[in-house]
Amino acid sequence: MMSTIESFGISTGKIVYSSEDCQDILNLSVPETIELFKSSGFLLFRGFGVTHEQMKTFAKQFSSKFIQDYTRPQVDSDQFVHFVDAGMDNCLPHSEHAYSPFRPDVIWFCCAVPAAEGGETLFWDGVRVWEELSQESKQLFLSKKLKFCYNNIPFDILKRFASSDTTIVDIKRILDGFEGVTYQIKEEQIISMEYVCSAVVKTKYGNQDAFANTFWATQKKTEEAIFEDGSRTPDEVVNEIEKILNNLKEEISWQAGDLVMMDNSRFMHGRRAFNDKRRQIFSTLSNLNF
Repeated sequence: MMSTIESFGISTGKIVYSSEDCQDILNLSVPETIELFKSSGFLLFRGFGVTHEQMKTFAKQFSSKFIQDYTRPQVDSDQFVHFVDAGMDNCLPHSEHAYSPFRPDVIWFCCAVPAAEGGETLFWDGVRVWEELSQESKQLFLSKKLKFCYNNIPFDILKRFASSDTTIVDIKRILDGFEGVTYQIKEEQIISMEYVCSAVVKTKYGNQDAFANTFWATQKKTEEAIFEDGSRTPDEVVNEIEKILNNLKEEISWQAGDLVMMDNSRFMHGRRAFNDKRRQIFSTLSNLNF
């Protein structure tokens, strides 16, 4: 790897520093990077001066497919690199697109300009969160599944998760292949969909149980039922999870040129609020080829 590697906080994450022998991130060993990522799930590459174009080029070496995020402004011609910031408020813990069957394997972040104050990206190891939960809370999340409902989704939105030449027949085939998905398609190609999934997922590497989901963001943002059976979470469980998240929170104090590779099957991420319009963080989502 030709770089210095250090542990990141209390998580399994690692920081990979540039060195005199390796200052270009594209010169890093792909096989060594893969093995390090499999074991850690979170890599912060620092000192390489990565741009969002280099992020995409670097990510291609590890990716079988890029995934669009239609909720954020795109900045590249292929529309796979996005601006992260949608406002400057804090962002609650979540795994990317875990509210849908189109969940990517990995989320990449690249910092062009950090905020003068605040704006740190936060992250949580879902394996550790699950380990810290009481047996009663574990049983709750093992016995009840989360439910997400979407009405009147334009066909063009779902096409972005496939390819530009995708037909409505292709979308039906894709949706039929997902566990937990039920849907209806109207004549004008408007789709309504329900997605039911567990808050507990198996990590892509290691097959460990991880509390990696959008439960916390959904719980905090809505007063509606979040479980499939029409119930919400008891207050004592909410308080327990809040305490665990506070104890296990890690933060990235961004430096210009930083690149992060985060396992979306294991980690949740969020953000501190900030007040600096100059802040520029880019992201791209992909499925991995290993």
